[in-house]
Amino acid sequence: MIDLHCHVLPGIDDGPATFEGSIDLARVAAAAGIRTIVATPHVSRRYRNEASEIAELVHRLNGRLREQEIPVEIRRGAELSIARVEELDPAELSALRLGDGPWILLEPSLTRPAGGLETVALGLQRNGHRILLAHPERCMAFHRDPLLLESLVQAGALTSVTASSLVGRFGDHVRRFALRLARQGLIHNVVSDAHDHDKRPPSIARELEQVGLGPLAEWLTCAVPGAILDGEEVPPRPADVVVRIGEEPRRWWRRARSPRRIASSG
Repeated sequence: MIDLHCHVLPGIDDGPATFEGSIDLARVAAAAGIRTIVATPHVSRRYRNEASEIAELVHRLNGRLREQEIPVEIRRGAELSIARVEELDPAELSALRLGDGPWILLEPSLTRPAGGLETVALGLQRNGHRILLAHPERCMAFHRDPLLLESLVQAGALTSVTASSLVGRFGDHVRRFALRLARQGLIHNVVSDAHDHDKRPPSIARELEQVGLGPLAEWLTCAVPGAILDGEEVPPRPADVVVRIGEEPRRWWRRARSPRRIASSG
């Protein structure tokens, strides 16, 4: 599996503080069947990380993993907050893409209105970038206006959902919304968004099986992220795969009109 969104680099954001913590995270990932981790530290107004620093840490961490014979490769990337994107010059923005492809992992605000999100996303696309939306299931604006998310997908964006959201780690409301996206075919990639080896560990396959998305695991965790990293055409969802996610509770539509506050940690 490829984990396309993981805070594995040490001392750079709210992920591991040390190389030892990063190695522990990678060891747990390997045990969970993950062979490629894309390092996606926050690039935001709080964490003003630069592409050169990210690349250096990726290089050093890969060396440490090889020394310890941990079968995981780290690729470069970043999680760009919508508030920070417009402050970056074009060269830096391109250097923060995922792997060697044209995709940017864009983090919409989890708690604020969606003002400017569509404008920023479409502007990035006009400048040659492709948009992968980070944890849209936790974005309050999409809960309030699901059609906004659909319109972004129709315009070419893809979604990257956190595996633990599917099983309730961020609350029942987020879980229900994530499963709704799964039923509507609006999930294109599932990731760990891990921050450490213990409290927020790198786990994906177990959650997919738990909610009935196991038959799509290869597409969600190998085919789509592989194409994103290599700059290739993203393969369509397999038409012959049947998934059974379960019946949506009747209370969903009533609760969707008044969403509770969503966890704000990225």
